[in-house]
Amino acid sequence: MPISLERMIHFVPPNIEKMRAKVPDLVNKVDVVLGNLEDAIPADAKSDARNGFIQLARENEFGSTGLWTRVNCLNSPWFLDDVMEIVQTVGDKLDVVMLPKVEGAWDIHYLDQLLAQLEAKGGLGKPILIHAILETAEGVKNVEQIAAASPRMHGMSLGPADLAASRGMKTTRVGGGHPDYAVLSDSDNSGVRTAFQQDLWHYTVGKMVDACLSYGLKPFYGPFGDFSDPQACESQFRNAFLMGCLGAWSLHPSQIEIAKKVFSPDPAEVAFARKILDAMPDGTGAVMIDGKMQDDATWKQAKVIVDLAQLVSSKDKELAEVYGF
Repeated sequence: MPISLERMIHFVPPNIEKMRAKVPDLVNKVDVVLGNLEDAIPADAKSDARNGFIQLARENEFGSTGLWTRVNCLNSPWFLDDVMEIVQTVGDKLDVVMLPKVEGAWDIHYLDQLLAQLEAKGGLGKPILIHAILETAEGVKNVEQIAAASPRMHGMSLGPADLAASRGMKTTRVGGGHPDYAVLSDSDNSGVRTAFQQDLWHYTVGKMVDACLSYGLKPFYGPFGDFSDPQACESQFRNAFLMGCLGAWSLHPSQIEIAKKVFSPDPAEVAFARKILDAMPDGTGAVMIDGKMQDDATWKQAKVIVDLAQLVSSKDKELAEVYGF
């Protein structure tokens, strides 16, 4: 699997000319540019979105920034044209196809073989990867089989809105918590009880992360729909980061910096992690650092943080200086 920095997958509606015009600037600000062809694109604009994506792919050089597209779902009238036209025209630039509403390994098998045929026909030398969105109850149930379905699998993202509908959840929010999903503290002497809001997506993110990491894939949080609440967005992204996710979707320019902040390790954490690695060069034994015991398990944790910091430093020179790389 290629090692690449993917803190934010930034969605662009390619049917809108003024949004396509912003791509050259976006390439230097985000880790992944994704041309969205599915949800949020009106039915009568699907062809325009597909053609717009092909145009932006042809007109821009992306360097270390990933170029992805989210195609329409498999049972839609647009999926086949999406994949065939894009791969045959700009497949040499395309890194990842994001497939929505994946329900089982069979969905991945179909796209895998279609991509193989188109790559062979076009003489493409680099395989196009597949990223699955978990947004149905069936897909969550089969998440391990989906992860193992193809060597093309890049990773998975949580799709909370469609998943909420599939599960019959009583919420209209796109990601984040819900004030009514809470636990109550025991009452104090005056009878007062405090409600603590809980995370609706904790179980699903944990299940997705386990499936992905078991097969060497990359887990991602998906969209956070309330652009007017950056604090809640940052909180949701940070929960996902702490649980093992490598990035999240940015649907609005304001979310780019939030994702960059959250999915880049904290400088103080990096500095402490480097102390651990320096004190235990071969990763064995136990040492005391700043009054805390460190052993081979914490060495592995430190390695995760330092490796991520080095990857971030390869693209972000400001953070590289802060981290000391």
